[in-house]
This record gives sequence, C-alpha cells and structure tokens, in this order.
Amino acid sequence: MSIFEATPLLLKAKKEKGLTFSEIGNLLGLDEVWVASLFYGQATASEEEAEKLLTKLGLDLGLKELLTTPPVKGSLDPVIPTDPLIYRFYEIMQVYGMPMKDVIQEKFGDGIMSAIDFTINVDKVEDPKGDRVKVSMCGKFLPYKKW
Repeated sequence: MSIFEATPLLLKAKKEKGLTFSEIGNLLGLDEVWVASLFYGQATASEEEAEKLLTKLGLDLGLKELLTTPPVKGSLDPVIPTDPLIYRFYEIMQVYGMPMKDVIQEKFGDGIMSAIDFTINVDKVEDPKGDRVKVSMCGKFLPYKKW
C-alpha cells in the first residue's frame, strides 16, 4: 500500500472518530495544517507520532512505516487544479505571485522564502459580511549565493 492509498483510510477513521485536524494536532503537539499534510502524504511522522496517531484512529500499527517514510513532496498533478478551493490559491499566485516576489525582494534582496523552514496557519475571522479565511505563511528567507 502506498501513502496515497492510505490517505482515504486515515480520513475515514478521522471522520468515524469525529476528530478534527486541530484535535489530532493537540494530541501530537503539532499544528493542524501539518497533521493534514501528513494525512495527504506530504510530511513525515516520527515513530512516536505515528503510533499515537494510529492508536487514536484505531488503525493498524502496520501503517506506521508509511507515515514515517519521507514522502515525495509536491505530488499534485502538474496541471491547473480543478478543485475550487485549491484553484483559488493557484489563481492568487497567478495574480499576486509576481507582485509578492517583487515586494519580498525589495525588503530582503534576491532570494526565496523557504518552504522547509516554514509554517502555515489557517484561521477563521468572523465578519458580519461573511466569515473570512486568514492564511498566514512564515518562511525563512534564503538569499541566492554569489560565486
């Protein structure tokens, strides 16, 4: 079984137990977005984290190897996403990607934001006109090296 085949099992067990990613994150001492990335095969759990997760979900500890093996990251198909929510992030990068790049480089210089030394948080902001999604990304700046 691959991690991508395990994803539906993990999600089904989470749903059957009535758990949220936040609750599982609290159990593991990790952020909810990181936990979700583990479910989707985009993160690596420690042995202890995998055991706690599988025990909480009532799943076979034999799945531990899948959760503790470093994944192939960024494994979405290399096409424009069709899921409306994921597409919006693609659209945001199409519209604001170059402006964000220019502003970051004005402030920091020639380089990139790390996606390794990185955190992302998703918050709900209540608003009388309709609740809002607040996504905060924080990555270490990595300057390009001159040689």
